[in-house]
Amino acid sequence: MPYTPPPELAGMSLAQIAEAVAERKLPPVEQWSPDNIDDSHMRIGADGTWYHEGSAIKRPGMVRAFAGLLNREEDGSYWLVVPYQKLSIEVEDACFIATDVSETEGDLAFRLNTDELVVAGLDHPIRAAGDGDSPSLYIHVRRGCEARLNRSTYEQLARIALERGDDWTVKSGGETFSLLPA
Repeated sequence: MPYTPPPELAGMSLAQIAEAVAERKLPPVEQWSPDNIDDSHMRIGADGTWYHEGSAIKRPGMVRAFAGLLNREEDGSYWLVVPYQKLSIEVEDACFIATDVSETEGDLAFRLNTDELVVAGLDHPIRAAGDGDSPSLYIHVRRGCEARLNRSTYEQLARIALERGDDWTVKSGGETFSLLPA
């Protein structure tokens, strides 16, 4: 079945974004506890590129499928989980890259490099890391996995914050998020 990415984020209402999020059926990874543990020989580069045994995975559909199996444990380790097996995966920075942001009806919706949509709020907080000279922004996606905002998305979010005042905060989902590292 061919894959159809969601339409341009800026042209979607909050209801359309919520519908697109709800349509994404993810496997219930958090319900699985396989005893068979191994290494996937996979890594997610800091730029969001997925690799297997050193070679980039070029098929976006494969990346989307693997991304749905990601889980981050409390100790910070990352795993690809299926009912019968749990495979370690190296993550250099974040599991995903946020490639676009749109302020829609007072909330902030992000598109990820996997074409998933995430609306910032209590379940999907924005986190500022780094320092004043080299800050980084992240949004929680699911199961402990985050997306790092790429440069253009960071700039888009900064413009939204500055339109609201000079305190470098944004609001979404009833929550307020600082864009300044602590």
